[in-house]
Amino acid sequence: MIRLQNLTLQRGPQRLLEGAELTLHAGQKAGLIGANGAGKSSLFALLRGHLGPDAGDCQMPPDWRIAHMRQEVDTLDRLAVDYVLDGDLELRRIQAALQAAEAAHDGTAQARLHSEFDSVDGYSAEARARKLLAGLGFDNAQMDRRVGDFSGGWRMRLNLAQALMCPSDLLLLDEPTNHLDLDAILWLEGWLRSYPGTLLLISHDRDFLDAVVDHIAHLEQRKLTLYRGGYSAFERTRAERLAQQQQAFEKQQAQRAHMEDFIRRFKAKATKARQAQSRIKALERLEELAPAHVDSPFDFSFREADKVSSPLLDLSEGALGYEGRAVLEKVKLQLVPGARIGLLGPNGAGKSTLIKTLSGDLAPVAGALSRGENLVVGYFAQHQLDALDPAASPLLHVQRIAPGEREQTLRDFLGGFDFRGERCDEAVRNFSGGEKARLALALIAWGKPNLLLLDEPTNHLDLEMRLALTMALQDFEGAVLVVSHDRHLLKSTTDQFFLVAEGRVQPFDGDLEDYARWLLDHRARQSSTTSAVAESEGEKTDKRAQRQAAASLRQLLAPHKRKADKLEKELGTVQQALAEVEERLGEAGLYEAARKDELKTLLNQQAGLKGQESELEEAWLVALEELEDLQRHLEEAN
Repeated sequence: MIRLQNLTLQRGPQRLLEGAELTLHAGQKAGLIGANGAGKSSLFALLRGHLGPDAGDCQMPPDWRIAHMRQEVDTLDRLAVDYVLDGDLELRRIQAALQAAEAAHDGTAQARLHSEFDSVDGYSAEARARKLLAGLGFDNAQMDRRVGDFSGGWRMRLNLAQALMCPSDLLLLDEPTNHLDLDAILWLEGWLRSYPGTLLLISHDRDFLDAVVDHIAHLEQRKLTLYRGGYSAFERTRAERLAQQQQAFEKQQAQRAHMEDFIRRFKAKATKARQAQSRIKALERLEELAPAHVDSPFDFSFREADKVSSPLLDLSEGALGYEGRAVLEKVKLQLVPGARIGLLGPNGAGKSTLIKTLSGDLAPVAGALSRGENLVVGYFAQHQLDALDPAASPLLHVQRIAPGEREQTLRDFLGGFDFRGERCDEAVRNFSGGEKARLALALIAWGKPNLLLLDEPTNHLDLEMRLALTMALQDFEGAVLVVSHDRHLLKSTTDQFFLVAEGRVQPFDGDLEDYARWLLDHRARQSSTTSAVAESEGEKTDKRAQRQAAASLRQLLAPHKRKADKLEKELGTVQQALAEVEERLGEAGLYEAARKDELKTLLNQQAGLKGQESELEEAWLVALEELEDLQRHLEEAN
């Protein structure tokens, strides 16, 4: 288990944990939540041994294997599938040792290492790595591309696959869904639910937490509180606790006011002086209960558009794509004020292509796209975070689009996005991804849009900001078209789904649970088609590889068979000698006093021969087992 006792953790002058307590038992799956900067990632560093506690204890089994999702990629020339396989360090160690043994023509070492290779499921390792990559959205061609060919988001997927590939007793995942689409998240949920080890997960996706974890560890005010259940259960339990705390606070305040009133009225009266002094001491002993401050730091809305057209956008018989090549065909879509549409579809099906076309970033390959006279688009996509001026502050960004507005009005507006005080004047280059996303949303909100096109708007946003965005979208009077892996956002802000798949955009008659089932069927169909093609194209190559593997294993069989035969022969000789000694020990006259020395010699011989028999028998069985393993692999190769 993991046990934190009276733990204090500090980074520089900032104290992150103080007197914290936490116990996680083996096999439990816990979500770690808390405000940005509260210390979640530092707690992960502590568990990985990269930080030491400033006070208290952090206890873990010393033999636990720990896997974690890296946040950087430092190997760009590796093929994607090899990069994922690198996550299994023991597998790579055995492969390197086996290569050295083959170069040295050491048959004995090769046989031992082949046995170790089998024990870590090495023969199925590449197939497992490719299965992980497929689940995370990579196609077969991408699996054999260089890591350096992928964008930052896809490299994070590779890091996630590498962490999942590593055999582990404790798995630490920091925001694993940030760069995933909905179908990859649904796959990851299933994988993590079947993970047998202990899981500690940092995530701002409430539906993902509900689906995966059985506990929530809440980091707040430098303390850790463990709640049973997923995020929804945590929310209910914490709300009840805060309500009780507020009631206790209000009751205590009434009690305090009554005491202070008594002291004020009777302190000067001789007949009541003693009682007043008693009240003063009781007041000093009264425990200070803080009121429940649960207000979100975010409070904003999308400013109401000055004018509205209907329809806002009308696309008919659209062919959408890049450089004259259509990704989507015969697209028909009309957006009117009040429309609430969520786009669903597998990765790469064309959801972002559709949004880019509607925003004007892409021209249709064919078809007619008409825009309303008063259309004002608020378009959010991840690449817009990079388009922010790194040298400008949030205030300057807004002043550029509202040059005639009072500065205090702009500061008040930015405060709703939690840009306050000095943070409002700080250069964007120092901001995190979440802060840049908040600023991009602020710029959209100020522009009074009547159509919001949102492509993964919750990436990098914490739970409080996601909730604020959800509430703002619910109050928005214009039209919304959104692509998001945040199911809570989709369920709370949309009333219609469109499915983007197989080159078409069509209404989807169902909810997110129905989409999850559709996705499973879609993957099964794709897998069946891919397997049939791969079997047809790769049959000759596979047979050649099998023959080569079989030839290699045949070379290993001969020395092992000789070793086993030799041990069996030696064992037979010892057993025969032991039988002769035990036959002599069966003679009745041997136990007479005159033959005492002979009896002692025979007993010593018996003991020695039994020891040799035991050692030879164990060595012979090991040799037989290695021989049988190699024989089995030979049969499989054939």
